[in-house]
Amino acid sequence: MSKRTHPVSPHQIAWLMLKVDPARSRYLTALCEFSPELASIARVARSLFNLLRTRNAQAWSDWSEGAEHSPLAAFARHLRRDKDAVLAALRLHRSNGMVEGHVHRLKLLKRQMYGRAGFDLLKLRVLHSA
Repeated sequence: MSKRTHPVSPHQIAWLMLKVDPARSRYLTALCEFSPELASIARVARSLFNLLRTRNAQAWSDWSEGAEHSPLAAFARHLRRDKDAVLAALRLHRSNGMVEGHVHRLKLLKRQMYGRAGFDLLKLRVLHSA
């Protein structure tokens, strides 16, 4: 019986490029050899990913200058517009993730009930799930 292979989605490839060293993966090595531009994008994205994970605010200016000469230059320019917010996110340990999670949950409940009932039933579902 032959081994069945499943196609790899672009989302899976993006996560592989961020989390796995290309030298340790034959698939990523072949992909980077096939497309040098993709290898450059992966290198810049991986350095940003590591910068964000380590919350290294000192490395921000080096990354933004280096990214200016890469295929991600437009993305780097957009981030540079919000430099103060990016640096605050890297320096401060506060997060609004908990609030965003609750907002997402409420929107999900609202979407599930679209057109079915009014505010009273939505209120009951929100209170019941809490």
